[in-house]
This record gives sequence, C-alpha cells and structure tokens, in this order.
Amino acid sequence: MVFILSLVYICIFTLAERTLSTKNFIGEFEMKKVLFLMLALAATAFAAEGSVANETLKAYSVLAAGLGLGTAALGGAIGMGNTAAATIAGTARNPGLGGKLMTTMFIALAMIEAQVIYALVIAMIALYANPFLG
Repeated sequence: MVFILSLVYICIFTLAERTLSTKNFIGEFEMKKVLFLMLALAATAFAAEGSVANETLKAYSVLAAGLGLGTAALGGAIGMGNTAAATIAGTARNPGLGGKLMTTMFIALAMIEAQVIYALVIAMIALYANPFLG
C-alpha cells in the first residue's frame, strides 16, 4: 500500500516539476522543496500506525481547510470586485441600463459567493467529518 502511494506521489511531483519548470515566478525552487516535503510527510502519515496517523491527518486537514478557504475567499473577492467594476463601467456608459446591469450583477455575486460557501462546506467536512480518519 505504501509503495503504491509513493508511486502516486512521485508521479504528482514529476507533473508539478514539469509545470513549474518555466521559471516564471520568484521562489520556484522553494515551492518545489515545500511540495516535495508535503508529499513525503503525507506518505509517512498514511504509513504510520494508529493514533500517529490520525493526528497527522488532522493536522493536514486543518492546513488544507485554512489554505483552501483562504484561496476561495481571495478568488471570490477578486471576482466580486471585477463584477462591481464592470457594472459601474457599464452604467457609466449607458445609464439607462443601470437597473438591468444591477440585477445581473447581484445574480453574478450570488454565484460567486456560492463557490466560496462550497469551499467552506468542504473545509468543515475536512475538519469535523473527515472520512480518512480511522
């Protein structure tokens, strides 16, 4: 079982290395080190015995929930800002369509916020009803 998980992690690391090999952002090598370290620790978490594995998986669940929810909130905020900016620009160009644009904007904001709420639900599942804990 550990051998299969190790092979999966090696494949993921190879794919990530190919993706990150363009050298288009600062800290590429540090990101590779962090990714490799997380994958190595995840392999030991699945290979560990009983309570050690549960505690490690709980720690990873907290980390994943925090990072996932933070990323979702950041993306939602950027999307909402772009939506509001486009609505204001459209209303400035054609004030007669302001009401229709406002209605469309609120529908778009609800859809964007729904994605953030889905991330919150997944984070809560990872924290309180984690299916991987024994």
